[in-house]
Amino acid sequence: MSSSLSTVFRPLSRAVTYTRWLHQLIASVAGTLAGFVHGGTFRSTGMEVWLWIAVLPVPVLLAAALIPAVRRVEGLQAQLLLTPGPHGPEERAGTGISTTPSLSWRDRGRTAGWLLLRLAVGVPVSALTVQLPVLSFAFLQAAAGHRTHFRGLPAIDAPHGWYALLVPLPLVVLLTVAVSAGSLMAAAAGLLLGPSAAERLAVLETRTERILEHNRLAQELHDSIGHALTVTVLQAGAARAAGSPEFTDRALAAVEETGRQALTDLERALRLLREDVPHPAARPVLADAERLLESARAAGSTVRAELSGPLAALPGPVSREGYRMVQEALTNVLRHAGPVPVSVRIAADADALELEVRNPMPASPAPVAVGRGLRGLRERAVLLGGKAVAGPDEDGEWRVHARLPLARLR
Repeated sequence: MSSSLSTVFRPLSRAVTYTRWLHQLIASVAGTLAGFVHGGTFRSTGMEVWLWIAVLPVPVLLAAALIPAVRRVEGLQAQLLLTPGPHGPEERAGTGISTTPSLSWRDRGRTAGWLLLRLAVGVPVSALTVQLPVLSFAFLQAAAGHRTHFRGLPAIDAPHGWYALLVPLPLVVLLTVAVSAGSLMAAAAGLLLGPSAAERLAVLETRTERILEHNRLAQELHDSIGHALTVTVLQAGAARAAGSPEFTDRALAAVEETGRQALTDLERALRLLREDVPHPAARPVLADAERLLESARAAGSTVRAELSGPLAALPGPVSREGYRMVQEALTNVLRHAGPVPVSVRIAADADALELEVRNPMPASPAPVAVGRGLRGLRERAVLLGGKAVAGPDEDGEWRVHARLPLARLR
């Protein structure tokens, strides 16, 4: 029994019940204003006044629906008054109610339907909000023995004490109608003010771009931080094994430089993830490739490099992704083969950029597994319209080779 009563009275304790009620009352404002403009409206009697209020603003509402900004205003009002809970940007986005202006005639048609529905529901609710409390007061006066006759209501010429039993009834009816109408309007708002197909497509594209950007950042962090940690571990191990103060100083200097660059890359990625930062730090390009080679040399590898072509003039996307691909290839060498001799070739011409990193295979090679690094390297090449391969060659060396076309990017 107590559970049933709690279910019945729960809407009375929710703020959204009253904001939805207010939303319905606001709908009759346009009709009231139209009634003042149309002379004689409020000299009518009974329900005729409310009929005029429901009919007079229809042409105005249909014309207003053609204005794109009206849909935005109605969407904001519906979000604030019809949906419960907080109303921050994330919560508003989850209401299913759009706040963008009308972009098509279909949007304008849905807006017109929404405005007419608001009027059709709001005017009766407004009429009951005015009349039913007056009816309760009339029953109360009749119970006290007074004859009553209020405008728009039947006269009570035979007052009696039993009218006291009817006093709560109009208020119960009013609350039931207000709660039901509020739920109806909240559901209708999602249908008539919900995102159009074009809006849903735009949201999907934005979300997809965000996911791709996050995946790209994750790949860059994997390449940059993985490279830095690999070099640092090798340098620390070599310094401890060498037992030479001079070598230890060089190793610490290399660790410091590698760590500083990794921190720069990490800060740039974090700046990209923070939406309030409009200009993230510049990403490294192939013109900075010498820094990668020195890092590998400092880790103990003998690096033979061949750099040719106008690397500084490469298109930005190719140069940045090419840098990361060389970095990942060198990281794989240090991680899996150790400080072995490495051959690096970076060649650019008018048609393509070629990247090649070769190193001797370990004496007892582990089973080849395609990890995130090599997979990311291939994905970078494919996104730029190129191709990357990695694996042992006929000379018994591990070879990473990528070719990125340039002609269509210039």
